[in-house]
Amino acid sequence: MPMGGHGFVVRSIVVNGPGRILFSLLGVAMVGLPEMHAGPNIVVVLADDLGYADVGVYGSQIIRTPHIDALAARGVRFTEGYVSHPVCSPSRAGMMTGRYQQRFGWEFNPAGRDQQFGMAEREKTLGDRMQGVGYRTGLVGKWHLGVQDQHNPIHRGFSEYFGVREGGTTYFHEPIADMENAGRPPHPRLNQIVRGTEPVVVREYLTDAFTREAGSFIERASTPFFLFVSHITPHTPLQATRAYTKRYRHIEDPASRIYAAMVASLDDSVGDITAALRTRELLDDTLFVFLSDNGCAGYIGNACSNAPLRGFKRYHHEGGVRVPFLMSWPDVIPKESVYTELVSSLDLLDTFLAAAGHEEASSDSTNLLPYVTGVARDRPHEALYWRSGSTTAIRKGPWKLVRFPISRRSVDELDEAKRITPPEEGWNTNAPHGLATFLYNVTEDIAERNNLTDAYPDIVAELLSDLDRWRATLREPVYPPIRSTLATMHGETVRLLF
Repeated sequence: MPMGGHGFVVRSIVVNGPGRILFSLLGVAMVGLPEMHAGPNIVVVLADDLGYADVGVYGSQIIRTPHIDALAARGVRFTEGYVSHPVCSPSRAGMMTGRYQQRFGWEFNPAGRDQQFGMAEREKTLGDRMQGVGYRTGLVGKWHLGVQDQHNPIHRGFSEYFGVREGGTTYFHEPIADMENAGRPPHPRLNQIVRGTEPVVVREYLTDAFTREAGSFIERASTPFFLFVSHITPHTPLQATRAYTKRYRHIEDPASRIYAAMVASLDDSVGDITAALRTRELLDDTLFVFLSDNGCAGYIGNACSNAPLRGFKRYHHEGGVRVPFLMSWPDVIPKESVYTELVSSLDLLDTFLAAAGHEEASSDSTNLLPYVTGVARDRPHEALYWRSGSTTAIRKGPWKLVRFPISRRSVDELDEAKRITPPEEGWNTNAPHGLATFLYNVTEDIAERNNLTDAYPDIVAELLSDLDRWRATLREPVYPPIRSTLATMHGETVRLLF
């Protein structure tokens, strides 16, 4: 089938378990490329807490994202693209390893004393795997998988690293005249920026600094290279320069205006990275992925949008785990494609290795290339799973089942950050007051308004059985959850651990 400059040709199809098809490519990788072609360059741009509906191609009527939209036009837009957790660190651990992070105990956001932990060193990262197949690797931005020296990205598969190892920081090193804030006054940068292992002072707007570093890596790197640009934006604190906020000066609400400006800086970053690839004539032979680590945060008010999805960051409803997810490879993936089956951030591992000519089948990751090119006709996944303490969820076909622990406390107890103060030993992950079970047909009810638990007991039983089998393969968390919030769902107050 025609696919622009080059196309996949099937040499063999091997069925490897339900819903899993592996394919090998004629020659080394693609028809029309040199026999010793080493694989495409690979770039991932990861947003932090970006709303599902805060991107033009996903329906934003407020925020303009021409560069992200252009990426979608060059490739495929996933309408049901998921991450493996609704908060930052566990989601990144799953993406970085291609495995459900609960398999190695990375189940909650590390905070406070939990900063002593780092993602298990035996777990191979995307950087490790791509280095192993001959790629130059670089990571720019947020890490959030361990602050200790042995967990620095330089020691976890990345040849170059520039960024912040903690979960976030301020966007300015110090207050400057050309900045706007919402919800937090100007103050010095919270966490240290490092180049490799050495602290550095960055005085420019942090999103711009990360973009500059990404462009520098592209300019200098030998091919093939793997570049992971892990932005903090638009995560709080809401801060932007007036160069960005003036684009949205018509928005009166300060938080909404600054959030939109932060997404503008993210979109400009995608544009500048694209331009750097084009300058080196690498754009057509670069596999470029854009996604968010989870949905946008409900605690910033109406500044962001996950519409039409229910819930936000922290929630296992769609608004927490279904994200903007785009993939472009002009030499291979048909332009302006839309893919409607379930895909996961876990799939990046097998997809990248297959693109590099090293096909393998992982337990949790699926090579998406045969699906987005039309070679495979089945589904990448029969089901996707989530767990955060006693909260569990499964998406299978049109069905989504979510279980939350019931709470006897009141949402009036939440603080300004919409949290409840934890006990000294951290939160108990059991459900002493029982579990609330919600079933949705998300194909017909994307907003998860109608709880169908009582109407379809057989479906509930099937999905609970599937969840039990999956949970039996997981290990206990390596540290307790410190953060928790409450929410009212279908008349029940439930607790969310993260």
